[in-house]
Amino acid sequence: MLKRIGRSAPVQAGLGNLLAGYLRLVGRTSRLVLEPPDLFERLDPLKPFICALWHGQHFMIPLGKRPQDRYAVLISRHGDGGINAAACDSFGIRPIRASGGAASKMHKRGGVYGLREMLRALEQGDSVTLTADVPKTARVAGLGIVTLARLSGRPIVPVTVVSSRRKTFANWDRTTIGLPFGTLVVAAGDPVTVDRHADDAQLEAARLAVQRGLDDVHARAYAAVGSTDPGAGLRGARAA
Repeated sequence: MLKRIGRSAPVQAGLGNLLAGYLRLVGRTSRLVLEPPDLFERLDPLKPFICALWHGQHFMIPLGKRPQDRYAVLISRHGDGGINAAACDSFGIRPIRASGGAASKMHKRGGVYGLREMLRALEQGDSVTLTADVPKTARVAGLGIVTLARLSGRPIVPVTVVSSRRKTFANWDRTTIGLPFGTLVVAAGDPVTVDRHADDAQLEAARLAVQRGLDDVHARAYAAVGSTDPGAGLRGARAA
């Protein structure tokens, strides 16, 4: 019963608004560092782009958004996705409720709908944020994000938001959430582009480039706060 209550829409919306309020507290009490320092000057000409992150960074990513930035975000339809959706909506980030996975489950999970909506968002000028790793398998980039790049013609940018003061959970993706009064690093890597006519080998090369880019941007962000990435070495770890 408690599980059902926790997954009800009103409860998740309330919890999402509380999460958004907490994240704003973290943002307002933290010293902001951009990595590289001209991060936004590099990103603005790429808009709209595909913003790639690893699972475990989803709580913090709204703090990388400026008021003028236009974003949509892919969020799962199940579990605590409603909490994340409500929090993102509070930051002016439009949730797209869908998830991928095996082809046999695409329709059930809304994967086809999600792909269509992400393409529409990019066409309308909204950058799109989504996790790059395969569902429930840590830090292995999937082909979904590079397929989106191929179909849309938009670049993929690896990103992360890291706090020097944070809570790291001992779960499959080492989810982190920042604490107030720290240093907040917003970091982005080099864009990865995918040709519209890319073959299987080129898609695989792009997938590996996204994977390397996310590893690199996490390493740089954590180094900037004098720490190491708690998710380093997780590649291939699966959810219990």
